[in-house]
Order: sequence, then structure tokens, then C-alpha cells
Amino acid sequence: TIATYGDMIRVPGRRGSLERLRAGGADVRVVNSTKTALQLARDNPARQVVFLGVGFETTAPATAIAVLEAEREGLENFSVLMCHKLVIPAMLALLSSGDVPLDGFLCPGHVSVIIGARAYQPIVAQHRRPCVIAGFEPEQILRGLINLVRQVAEGRAEVENVYAAVVSEQGNATALGLFERVFVPEDTAWRAIGVIPQSGQGLAPPYRRFDAVERFGLTLGEDEDHPACRCGEVIQGKTEPADCALFGTACTPLHPVGPCMVSSEGTCAAWYKYHRR
Repeated sequence: TIATYGDMIRVPGRRGSLERLRAGGADVRVVNSTKTALQLARDNPARQVVFLGVGFETTAPATAIAVLEAEREGLENFSVLMCHKLVIPAMLALLSSGDVPLDGFLCPGHVSVIIGARAYQPIVAQHRRPCVIAGFEPEQILRGLINLVRQVAEGRAEVENVYAAVVSEQGNATALGLFERVFVPEDTAWRAIGVIPQSGQGLAPPYRRFDAVERFGLTLGEDEDHPACRCGEVIQGKTEPADCALFGTACTPLHPVGPCMVSSEGTCAAWYKYHRR
């Protein structure tokens, strides 16, 4: 049994999406929390339940808690396919590549709640790029953009936090403590980009038996995206969605080809909805 958040169900893969596999008879369950995935394991002791641990620092604490709970209860039929990513190593990798024309970063509020404003200091210190943390309300985004443009115009590079009512300097100590206890940083592949060192989270040795890759002896192959898909360039800001030959024709929100079109939060999906040429 595969347990996954809903936004993963339509992501295209080598053998089609989980949605398509489910239609073909595979036991794929959409869950809204790790608690539900754990309950699936409790209710079905004869079945192995694999939870897809995806997302950035925002969703990772729930995965860590689920692993601790599975260990406490002795749920040996529960495991996690670890696909959690870390924001800061990815941002540093983009800047270190030398071929991404970035003037600064509008930093996500929900991730920043976990990692704290000070987590962005290496970007300012090493690459002199301004970082402005904002929430997701229109006023927050506009205020963040204004502050970001002002820093660029004035030649400054600082970490600014316009979401201070929610984001602290230190971040969420409980969540960061869970990361330190349950996870270890590891090199990981980013779809359409490649491997970024120390940008993923794997399970620490005491909890490795809950790693689905190790438990089932899985070999994860490289992604095989459509040769015409330009999601990698879109994600890195090298091109616009409409410059992709698949955009709006072969690739739409109803029939996504690349990862940027799958979720409503994806760049191509947003462009398709609001900014089609």
C-alpha cells in the first residue's frame, strides 16, 4: 500500500502517475496527514504501508514524528520513501552554478517558519544576494517584492523579514530538533535539475529500518522527463513557461507532462491560469 499526499497523485513518472497505477489496480491511498498513514499500517498489519515523504522543511517534521511513533509502537509494516528536500543548499547551488541570473530571493514564509530567518545568512554572506521573507497574502508578497527591489537598487544584500509576526530569527526549535534527531543530510537528485549535494534528508542510522529503499532493496533510477520538457529551466528562472513547446498544448493542468504543471503551486500551472499568451 502506498500512502501519499494528494499533490503527488498526478505527478508523471517513468511508468505513469500514481493516479494511473491506481486506476490499474494498485493500492494507492491519498492521505491528508502522516497520522492517517500510520493508522493504515495499524489497521492492516498484514500489508506493508509505504508513506511518500515529500516536500521541504514544512512537511518534514510530520514525517519525523511518524517515524518516531512507528518505532515506539513497533509498526514494522510502516516505512517511508524519503524525498524531503532542503531549501538553503538548493539556493546556494543555484548561485554557485554561475549560469542563473538571480538578483535576490523572495523567501517562502512557511519554510522560513521552520528554519528561521538566520538560515538565509550564508546566501547573503557568500553570494551577496538579498533575501526577503514574506507570507502568501497579496500584501505580503508585494511588500516583499518592494523591499527586494529596493535592496537591489541600493546595492544592499541583507536578510529582511516582512513576515515577522510568524517567522522568528531562530525558527521552530522543536522541528529543528526533530530534524537533528531523525534525519541526516544527504546528496539528492532534483527533478529536471540533477543532484545537489547535502540537499535532501535521509533517515538517521537508528531509524534506517523504516527507510523503504533499504527495507525493500529498491534501486531508484534517474528521472526520464519528456525530451522537450523545459521544467528544469523554468524552475531555475532561465526561461518562461510559454517558451516551452509543450506548454498549453501537450502539457496542460489536466494532462501534465512535467512537474511544473502538476500542482496549482507549479510555475507552469500558475502561468497557464493567469498569464497565457
